[in-house]
Amino acid sequence: EVQLVESGGGLVQAGGSLRLSCAASGFTFDDYAIGWFRQAPGKEREGVSCISSSDGSTYYADSVKGRFTISSDNAKNMVYLQMNSLKPEDTAVYYCAADSVSCTSWSLPPHYYSYMDYWGKGTLVTVSS
Repeated sequence: EVQLVESGGGLVQAGGSLRLSCAASGFTFDDYAIGWFRQAPGKEREGVSCISSSDGSTYYADSVKGRFTISSDNAKNMVYLQMNSLKPEDTAVYYCAADSVSCTSWSLPPHYYSYMDYWGKGTLVTVSS
């Protein structure tokens, strides 16, 4: 059974930090690009960051560049998102997702997200002002 299980969400004050984790199982981790989307209340889902398990290449949305860092541990089938200097506008449900092709989907409009191979159920991040 394929699973992507997120953890690490919570409530943090603006300027603080959180580290999200995504545990992957049931598929060949090294063959996938894995990363994070988020969806704020009343807004469309957006791609945040992605890492290619095969070559380590990464993608970051402009809104998080310089503040968020994605990493992976291929031995543990884990992907992490270190989020620093958090802002109230980072408040959202953060979803882990996997794509068998590349990180390209993370930069595409939301109607492309249906082509993603796997999704987690999400973890809530709330940043208070």
